[in-house]
Amino acid sequence: MAGKEIAINGKDGTFNGYLATPAAGKGPGVVIIQEIFGINPWVRSVADWYAGQGYMALAPDLFWRIKPGIQLDPTVDADFKTGLDYYGKFKVDTGVEDIQATITALRALSTGKVGHLGFCLGGLLAYLTAARTDSDAGAAYYGGGINTMLGEAAKIKKPTLLHFAGNDDYVPAPAIEQVKEAVKGNAHITVYVYPGTHHGFCRSTDARHYDAAACALAHSRTIDLFKKTLS
Repeated sequence: MAGKEIAINGKDGTFNGYLATPAAGKGPGVVIIQEIFGINPWVRSVADWYAGQGYMALAPDLFWRIKPGIQLDPTVDADFKTGLDYYGKFKVDTGVEDIQATITALRALSTGKVGHLGFCLGGLLAYLTAARTDSDAGAAYYGGGINTMLGEAAKIKKPTLLHFAGNDDYVPAPAIEQVKEAVKGNAHITVYVYPGTHHGFCRSTDARHYDAAACALAHSRTIDLFKKTLS
């Protein structure tokens, strides 16, 4: 397993992504969708972990139009504020278009089928990716703002998991209930809530909110989904 930077051809230009390859040299593809902190060491570690599970994992730099190659540390106040600033400048619609370009590139590199997962901002983007792209399956981790875009849920026709934290300051319980109510008629969507966890419970580099047990459970559910849909 080794990671490297590759170029991805998008609709509006070329941008980079971090590609982690499994020991077998090839496998199904998984797009790893970033938080607001760029393709930082933690995102790369997630890609590496999925490569260790047998997947070709590609994390695209979705902030490339603002500033390519940023790697921010959310435990540093200045970096956190910078991430929020980039988030304010980021356009979700073009981000999803870049994810589609990433999926297309990964289909050519992998064994063919491609899924996706994302965290925080990437969780919202993962939800929209399920609705707007040809991804074969997806998982969204504590995606903020999903409850404001529930009209997209009816477009989701592929298996999709929505993982939420039980005590999320950014995605409060009423928002999660809105989502659960809106998607309960769509058999493709499954919602999981992890009691007692906080936003960012899978971010292992941030001890303030990391919950190893909850994260392991969420990833096991995502891997189970990918085994069923991407093999």
